Amino acid sequence: MDDLFDESKPMGYDEFCAAAWKLKQRYKSMQCFSIGKSVLGRGITTFIIGTGNPPLLYVGAHHALEYLTSMALVKFAGELCEHQESGEKLCGRNVNSILSHRSVYIVPMLNPDGVELHLKGSSSAGALRERLNRIADGDFSGWQANARGVDLNHNYNAGFKTLRRMEIESGITGPATRQFGGYRPESEPETHALCNLCRRMLFRRAYAFHSQGEEIYWEYGDRTPKNSYDIAKALAKSCGYKISQPEGLASHGGFKDWYISVFARPGFTVEIGSGKNPLPPTDFEAVYEKLRNLLVLGLTI
Repeated sequence: MDDLFDESKPMGYDEFCAAAWKLKQRYKSMQCFSIGKSVLGRGITTFIIGTGNPPLLYVGAHHALEYLTSMALVKFAGELCEHQESGEKLCGRNVNSILSHRSVYIVPMLNPDGVELHLKGSSSAGALRERLNRIADGDFSGWQANARGVDLNHNYNAGFKTLRRMEIESGITGPATRQFGGYRPESEPETHALCNLCRRMLFRRAYAFHSQGEEIYWEYGDRTPKNSYDIAKALAKSCGYKISQPEGLASHGGFKDWYISVFARPGFTVEIGSGKNPLPPTDFEAVYEKLRNLLVLGLTI
């Protein structure tokens, strides 16, 4: 899988599209399609691997700085397909057997515009260039949001009014580099596309991958399934992460929160790696080696 993309460099949208094309050409069993488009018209590419039901969902790069999550999910998609074709085990598990009764939808880069803004600046923003330069004061090194200055992981309908009040109390009143959840839930095409996919497919489990902290969040409100904690413990044990609870502005409005509150099914936020965002690509190999067991276990548990 080392030839899918350059693991020593950040994965931008072009590199992601090139890797997706390689996967699609190489593995005919993998389906590849777009669930929608970003604010700037970039496709939100999704892989489907496996034929079984019910399906599961893996999502990366809600936040622009967290492109290592995209790199991890693309690499994992390649390893799944490779082991499915070869019949070899992955992390001691029979991939063919797993994928005959389970399927996984993988959305590696939900926020392609944000990733491009962080990596390339406003030159990637087309007609929104001047507006975004004003929001970021010309500095996109800490950019997390999409191309409208909305933090996608604050844009879901889960405690949204509470979160909006908390944002305002923190001085976040409009489009910003991070933590502004928008004026209404699902206002952004990226979050709306993901919610629609969930409503169509009724996933058995949903996993959102973020960075950083090596933590797993598993709970949101009284619709959290009783088995979610046990699943979180098993996931944490597989990779040495810890179980935790989000605090402050991270405690509402997230995808995991929305998924649990709407479907009453286990949903998880997995914070990969440790350090300071953006985690450098030099960390990728070690981060992925630790994460691989969780990615495989997530398909089976």
